Amino acid sequence: MLSLYNTLTRQKEEFKPLEPGKVRMYVCGMTVYDLCHIGHARMLAAWDIIYRWLSASGYQVTYVRNITDIEDKIIKRALLRKITPEQLVEETIADMHQDLAQLYLMPPTLEPRATHHVQGMIEQIEKLIANGNAYPAANGDVYYAVREFEGYGKLSGRTLDKLRAGERVEVDPDKRDPLDFVLWKAAKPGEPSWESPWGPGRPGWHIECSVMSCHHLGNHFDIHGGGEDLQFPHHENEIAQAEGANRTTYVNYWMHNGFLQFAGEKMSKSLGNFFTIRDVLKHFDGEAVRMLMVRAHYRSPINYSEELLQDAKHALTRLYNALRGLELPASAGIDWSNPYAARFKTAMDDDFNTAEAMAVLFELAGEVNKSRDPAQARVLKDLAGVLGFLTRDPEAFLKGAAGEGELSAEEVEALIQARKDARAAKNWAESDRIRDELTANGIVLEDGAAGTSWRRA
Repeated sequence: MLSLYNTLTRQKEEFKPLEPGKVRMYVCGMTVYDLCHIGHARMLAAWDIIYRWLSASGYQVTYVRNITDIEDKIIKRALLRKITPEQLVEETIADMHQDLAQLYLMPPTLEPRATHHVQGMIEQIEKLIANGNAYPAANGDVYYAVREFEGYGKLSGRTLDKLRAGERVEVDPDKRDPLDFVLWKAAKPGEPSWESPWGPGRPGWHIECSVMSCHHLGNHFDIHGGGEDLQFPHHENEIAQAEGANRTTYVNYWMHNGFLQFAGEKMSKSLGNFFTIRDVLKHFDGEAVRMLMVRAHYRSPINYSEELLQDAKHALTRLYNALRGLELPASAGIDWSNPYAARFKTAMDDDFNTAEAMAVLFELAGEVNKSRDPAQARVLKDLAGVLGFLTRDPEAFLKGAAGEGELSAEEVEALIQARKDARAAKNWAESDRIRDELTANGIVLEDGAAGTSWRRA
């Protein structure tokens, strides 16, 4: 039985999809104005794992992850770079896909763009106005009237009275209530705009996800997710919009991942304490970065540091080392009655507990190192593959590509041969010198009955 933590009810619940055997899941994706940073990688990796496990559990999953391709930050960045917003968007999407592929993230089933759904947004706003949940203002904007939606605050637990008491919003004369939020923004000179019944303009951010999710998954679907910072106001506003327009439950299970933290604070561009995925990948293997993200439970915060990334790489090396030198039988699929597989499944069925699942993998790797049993190694590779690990040849990972200033594989092999020749000639001093040279260059030698193997430290 798969259980998951539902933010809406604040408890774990048995997962029961609306349609047996099928899961419809929407996740708030990226606003594409700049390179993704490593905090984004934490969020995206969490949802990749959830997608993978639902699929491995036999569900037919429709995973929708949107792209916000019209927003103030996009407009400002395009102006700064003297290119069009469309050019910036295309460039940034290509960069995002390249970076995420190196983290072994599976592409979502669908990746809709906000600008492709503007007509649907206009239609939903018209519904909201007709239902009494929204109103056009004299300034050309259209606002959502939060007090007209009885359930406002049910996701975040913030009642309207508490919001009113704690509000620090400057009074807007065009709003009926300071808590009302914008659905449609009147056009400003030089900005992209679309025609609408209220004049030229563009949609507000919150309406985008309500419309794209319902368009692709239906007005009522199974799972909606994103970072925990989106609970309020974004996801709260999504509920108000979708349920106000469609008069039906919007989502059954709301799920939110924890932050990646740096020096005790959430990593974000607004705080300036971020590292882009691209910069991190210059120094660390993408699978090792993934290991850092997956070793923690998706709802837990993760601290980021180079030391922790190094530790994640060492952990991944342990798994690949267990497979090294073994001829594995062809995969026949995972036998979930295998004791290790059964424990792995129990962990993942408990709200996608990757921390426990990874502990099972490391225990199994230790067993494989002792037994050198190819059948058990096959189980290790298949279970790790469910989480996106151990997909490469062990030798390719362990030897890796030479970085700047590092010895090439050919240079390493030549030095190992020279050491072998020195040992054969009983020139122990030269043998030790060569070993020290290799160690200084980050090469770990492992002498065994079959000869000397090596890997990069």
